[in-house]
Amino acid sequence: MTPVMTPAMPPSIDNALRETLIDFVYREARLIDEKQLDAWYELFTEDGLYWIPLAPDQRDGLNHASLMYEDRLLLQLRIERLKQPRAFSQQPESRCQHVLQRPEIESAGADGYRTRTPFFYAEVRGDEQLVFTGVVRHHLVEEDGALRIREKRIDLLNCEAALPSVQLFM
Repeated sequence: MTPVMTPAMPPSIDNALRETLIDFVYREARLIDEKQLDAWYELFTEDGLYWIPLAPDQRDGLNHASLMYEDRLLLQLRIERLKQPRAFSQQPESRCQHVLQRPEIESAGADGYRTRTPFFYAEVRGDEQLVFTGVVRHHLVEEDGALRIREKRIDLLNCEAALPSVQLFM
């Protein structure tokens, strides 16, 4: 009898690859937490996207409003702004911390790998602390023998709320 694939059952991939994908997701979050933003930026493919939808189950970031829909150019501009010592929005400097559940591998195929990771994210600046929760979905591909991010989609639990300005990256 062949088992039926359900959303809770991961695709059949070897354990070494599964652990590599999971480690990648953890490392990506750690690079942000440790403000290694140039190294984080290099994880994205040339056509890579960083997307935070404005509505649950939003299918398109181009033709619908999003909280963020950034390609590599916009990511680079934001990183450069954050590195400026005179950036007013960074006085005092923001810090962040991700708390991730164990990533799940949702699919593995010719178009790459898709992961799903529930998370908590906290960002602090001075006396202000912001906390967000949701699910981050990575679309990962292999390029030149390394995993890269084609799309990072962050589905916030409260995406429809009036949200404060997030300075860093979730």
